[in-house]
Amino acid sequence: MLIFPAIDLYEGRVVRLTRGDYAQMTVYGDDPPSVAEAFKKAGARYLHVVDLEGARDGTTPNFETVRAIAERGVDVQVGGGVRSADTVKRYLDAGAARVILGTAAITAPGFVREMASAFGGRVAVSVDIKDGTVAIRGWTETSGRDAFDFCRSMEEAGARVIVCTDISKDGLLSGANLPLYKKMAGSFALDIMASGGVSSPADIAALRDMGLYGAILGKALYTGAVELAEAIAVAEGETHS
Repeated sequence: MLIFPAIDLYEGRVVRLTRGDYAQMTVYGDDPPSVAEAFKKAGARYLHVVDLEGARDGTTPNFETVRAIAERGVDVQVGGGVRSADTVKRYLDAGAARVILGTAAITAPGFVREMASAFGGRVAVSVDIKDGTVAIRGWTETSGRDAFDFCRSMEEAGARVIVCTDISKDGLLSGANLPLYKKMAGSFALDIMASGGVSSPADIAALRDMGLYGAILGKALYTGAVELAEAIAVAEGETHS
């Protein structure tokens, strides 16, 4: 299993939200590329980068910051505000290894199929779950779409990678929703990444043993609840917990 440290961007800074609430924002740094470099030095080979303003507004105000992060020599997957084929191409051309589709996967039927056909596994779909349904526009709205039905439709559209976040767990350091990810792993032939509440080596070991593709760690790394080197070792099976 792969570990993806998270870098969430807002107004050019590294921040974390609690349960996706923009009013509950903690700033962890003013120089995102330096944060990326620190993760790289600690062993990270992959990063999960989200433009929070873009996710909410459908824009890409932190595009140049993402480009600068990608230039640090790690594989960057980026999401937030990706609502068009042009934006997908711009990010890939800027050095992103993978682009994540969120709101547009709900609001623009056929977009995922088009992008999956063009770019294969370099495009992922974000499934952000709130009360069993998919949230959109930076988690500020719910679509009413059942999360598992949505995943099934994404699989049928040709998506290969799903980034699944349990919003109720995000930023709380309360543990991942393991039953959710176990059910998801058993339901789809997709590469699934777990996000939200992953906050201990035991969480990582459990997700690894389910056969998940990756786990995204945010607040747990910034607060020191989990050390990145240990997280990577557990994910790779070098230790049990």
